Amino acid sequence: MTKTAIVLRTPSGISGDMLLTGLARLADINAGELAALVDAIGVEALRDCVTIEPHEVNWITGWRAQIDLPHEHHHRTLATIVEIIARSGLEDAAKALATRAFRILAEAEAAVHGCTVDEVHFHEVGALDSILDTCIAAALYVRSGAQELHCSPLPLCDGTIRCEHGLLASPPPAVQEMLNGVPVYGVDDKGETVTPTALAFLKAVDARFGKWPVCEVVRSARAYGGKVFPNLPNGAMFFLVRL
Repeated sequence: MTKTAIVLRTPSGISGDMLLTGLARLADINAGELAALVDAIGVEALRDCVTIEPHEVNWITGWRAQIDLPHEHHHRTLATIVEIIARSGLEDAAKALATRAFRILAEAEAAVHGCTVDEVHFHEVGALDSILDTCIAAALYVRSGAQELHCSPLPLCDGTIRCEHGLLASPPPAVQEMLNGVPVYGVDDKGETVTPTALAFLKAVDARFGKWPVCEVVRSARAYGGKVFPNLPNGAMFFLVRL
């Protein structure tokens, strides 16, 4: 029996906005369809916040999400985010996937801060952009009909990351907590290659990390993030395949 799957290769890492971009391109949805998915989340501040635009790095073309969100001063608990997802107009399967991703993230944050999952207050992770990235990635993954996601081992490097908690070493603490069982390798660059939002999503879909599976490629897309790494081949490669 033929199965649909997504193959993801991450030579410069992966972030939430790259997941959104790559899955949107694989789905071949237009601006209106993307806006409708965003509106389905039901958060007014997310309306008309994202477009997927052509982008290039080192003369290699691809796509990038342009996201324009208002600054928020308040933090959100897991219960608040789960309620937003439950009340949304997303498909039930997408709601379940997005909720699972945030629960995985909350467990990592709780371990980092030495508190319970219910006591976690999301900062960057719980901000509007992470709700956007996780919910839309979940909706697009469900829409794709994929039954599996195959991902390359993840690149990690040293360096520092500045966030709400101050200056942190790379990989950030929440990523460190979620890396158990995930194949990784070191690269010659500095900074954050894998974001907590992206890794939580990959774990939520039970991504299979390793080499390419034997498959037939149906469609492909190249997604760029907001950072360019000078010593790495930039961008993530997404493939919709038949196994």
